[in-house]
Amino acid sequence: MDTSVLTTLEFVKIRDMLAEATVTSMGRELALALEPADDWNEVENRLRETREARDILLASSHVPFGGARDIRAILRRLEIGAVLEPEELLAIASTLYAARRLKQFLTEAKPSSVLLTEKAGRITALRNLEAAIESTVSEQGIVRDEASVELTRIRREIRVAQQRVKEKLDQILHSAEYQKYFQEALVTIRGDRYVIPIKQEHRYHFPGIVHDQSASGATVFIEPMAVVNLNNDIKQLVAAEKNEVERILAALSSQVARHVDAIRQNSEIVAALDFAFAKAKLGLDMQANMPLLNDKGRIFLRQARHPLIPRDEVVPIDVRLGEDFSILLITGPNTGGKTVTLKTVGLFALMTQAGLFIPAGSGSEMPVFRNVFADIGDEQSIEQSLSTFSAHMTNLVKILAKVSAHDLVLIDEIGAGTDPGEGAALAMAILEYLHSAGARTIATTHYSELKTFAYSRHGIENASVEFDIHTLRPTYRLQIGIPGSSNAFAISRRLGLPQELIDRARQFLDKDYAQFEKILAVLEQEKKEYEERRRRAEELEAEVAALRQKLAQEEAALLARRREIIDKAQEEAMSIVRQARRQAEEVIARLKEQFSVASDKERQQAIADARRQLQRQMAELHHPELDAAEKTAPPALLTPGSTVYVTTLRQKGSVLAIKDGEAVVQLGVLKVNVPVAACRIVEEMAPAGHGHKGVSVDFAKVQSVSREIDVRGMTVAEAETVLEKYLDDALLAGLSEVNVIHGKGTGALRKGVRSYLKDHPHVVETRIGELSEGGDGVTVVKLK
Repeated sequence: MDTSVLTTLEFVKIRDMLAEATVTSMGRELALALEPADDWNEVENRLRETREARDILLASSHVPFGGARDIRAILRRLEIGAVLEPEELLAIASTLYAARRLKQFLTEAKPSSVLLTEKAGRITALRNLEAAIESTVSEQGIVRDEASVELTRIRREIRVAQQRVKEKLDQILHSAEYQKYFQEALVTIRGDRYVIPIKQEHRYHFPGIVHDQSASGATVFIEPMAVVNLNNDIKQLVAAEKNEVERILAALSSQVARHVDAIRQNSEIVAALDFAFAKAKLGLDMQANMPLLNDKGRIFLRQARHPLIPRDEVVPIDVRLGEDFSILLITGPNTGGKTVTLKTVGLFALMTQAGLFIPAGSGSEMPVFRNVFADIGDEQSIEQSLSTFSAHMTNLVKILAKVSAHDLVLIDEIGAGTDPGEGAALAMAILEYLHSAGARTIATTHYSELKTFAYSRHGIENASVEFDIHTLRPTYRLQIGIPGSSNAFAISRRLGLPQELIDRARQFLDKDYAQFEKILAVLEQEKKEYEERRRRAEELEAEVAALRQKLAQEEAALLARRREIIDKAQEEAMSIVRQARRQAEEVIARLKEQFSVASDKERQQAIADARRQLQRQMAELHHPELDAAEKTAPPALLTPGSTVYVTTLRQKGSVLAIKDGEAVVQLGVLKVNVPVAACRIVEEMAPAGHGHKGVSVDFAKVQSVSREIDVRGMTVAEAETVLEKYLDDALLAGLSEVNVIHGKGTGALRKGVRSYLKDHPHVVETRIGELSEGGDGVTVVKLK
């Protein structure tokens, strides 16, 4: 790819922004050297790497790059056998530590990555080498005393000798004999020797060796004779210390040199990871998204923003190219955003192929171009001259010589700088050639002839930058499908050109051209109206879809409720039928008893009473509501204490109070306010006559029968009596299975109960309870 386009499209500024996001100097160099790739797989891997880094940054904003240094020069010195200084060894240890931490971080990072983890996996952890450097060199860059036994001994002797010198010097400084000789009562060092400042006039009275004098000559620095030998000892020890330190550093440098290749690789991987996370940081700062790659040469950008224009000023644009047409011809006034559109598309192509995210809406697509060509000049800031057309054509000649179907071509003001007629003709020829070559092309122009040319050629589409004719200002929005007008008259009027000159200029216009411009204006207005209608239609469609979804949910809920009600009703109906059948059998059994003890008249009366009672009970069980023929009770008939049936709640209750058309009704433990219209008076059943033995069934009692009975502590005879009554009640209540709790104990009660149940007429079968039911201490009874 021609590198000159990187400057033309301002990609170099993007690289500078990327470099600012790096942490290490080597990562910064990688950022500044970044260039777009033209291989599909490489571009895809670059984008995947950026996406993985972004995902990790979103989950954990801190990535441990601290401690990484640029150690390339140090490694080159090692390769030629140099002995490293303590600071250089510390830089290597720090880099090894940073690489090891980074490897651990990426191995454990959530979400997990593939490319970055693979890179980090190639880092070689050299813990022993780190430990060797840290145990030899302190954080201050000094070889530690414990680096060797010999160094420990030498430094201990140096400290002892220094202490002796200080003690001897303290004696001299406090001696009354020498007080008058001292310029200052202090000790200083000259040339690694301890000396005392003596006044010039007393230099011959103070025994010692002169090592220096002050600039004024009033003071000489004399090493007392009493410490000369001690200073000599210290000097020898210091020399020995230096030799030992050099030996230790040489040995450690040799140890480091054996791992120079692994250290260099670690350093390079840290730089590459720093570069990857810098790309992710830049994308987050730009609020950018990962472009989708396609191999169709299709450009589809949604809400694209030029990254170098401030976010609060830039106007997002939508661009499409390469599907229905391969050439987009943009027209419109100067300063309307045509050049920005060119640069945005070109810069996005370079950023995509460099592995960077683009500041555009999600779902934006970009292909991989082999070359990106750009002929862009700033006509607003460069004075036109005779060389403009020549330079313009020189660039186009170079582009046309190299262009292919896999390239992107960006031309600003095609054919400009010469006679409009000839320039327009040349522009048509060039666009036709680019179309035949299959290159994706975006060009800007002021020539009206090119607008007509685009209309008459398949594969070439008109576009324009929107211009508000009312405010006489551009909106910077790109409109594909409608050519624009230069609006020269409107702009000139806004800038103050007299109206009579504008009217005269209109007279010079060709009638066809004026008609064409008028048609364009009408089309542009219709386009706006169409876009507004389309937007409204999309909103209405979204509302309809939401309503449909809501209705579908409500319908599903109603169907589910309906099935639930039907299932419950069927279950209740079956229970009522079973209960009614058992009640009938009970009444019949009691009637049979009458045949043996009563006269014929009494038996007939009992049968009639039983039939009426069964009819009432069956009616209540079958349909709790009152007879439909009964009229809603008028308010005058409702009084506190009346028994009513509330139709809306399907419950019987007692009226507590009546006020303002509402009745306060006691329903069980609840008090509710219901309309009087929903209340129906219920006639209480008259008590049975005293002349015969009536038959009655206590339904409230029957309905409250428990599903288990406890007979523990009873004798077998007592248990049989209790069970006889309980099984009758359970049968009338419609229970099909009950539990008899008798416990285990000695087994006598259990045996007697099971023997009784086995022969009972209402019992179908019995079984021992499950562990969850009580085990052998419970007998489960299945009733008829």
